[in-house]
Amino acid sequence: MKKIFVVMVSFAVFCNSCAQKKNDVSKVKTQQVMSKSIYDYKVDALEEGKTINFADFKGKKILIVNTASECGYTPQYADLEKISKDYAEKLVVVGFPANNFGGQEPGSNVEIGAFCQKNYGVTFPLASKVSVKGDDTAPIFKYLSDKNLNGVKDTDIQWNFTKFLIDENGKLIESFPSKVKPTDEAITRYFN
Repeated sequence: MKKIFVVMVSFAVFCNSCAQKKNDVSKVKTQQVMSKSIYDYKVDALEEGKTINFADFKGKKILIVNTASECGYTPQYADLEKISKDYAEKLVVVGFPANNFGGQEPGSNVEIGAFCQKNYGVTFPLASKVSVKGDDTAPIFKYLSDKNLNGVKDTDIQWNFTKFLIDENGKLIESFPSKVKPTDEAITRYFN
């Protein structure tokens, strides 16, 4: 009986030790993920064969926006173009066309690029069409919307033209819902 008790206690101590090691490994992995920055991401550009490397934007703020061509917020393309020009020394705007909400970005990359150029004269970088919500969410939007990954906040992307502002060191500062225009003081105050 005494031997069984000793074996049970030894087994309990062993299990506790394993659980503690697993917890320590989990903490290290979480810290490693949280230390990740936007600079660790490269994405396909809208223009075939090109890549957007976020490390190229070190030292500038970055405004990342999920866009759509057939949305009530689509005129924000003009404001995005305006701030990309007005604050060119301090800011890079990157648009990510996405068809997650109301099927409002049905076109191909070529069609999206032509629409943006013709209607809004967009010159800021546009990524290839991605998913920003659901099981097929692009890794960069997982990072942007999950506090466990970005270390700042969770953001539930509820519609097109949700905005994420990144600081000069590649870390998330804040996110803004669709209704906040790119030229709104809530965003532009970070550029002064």
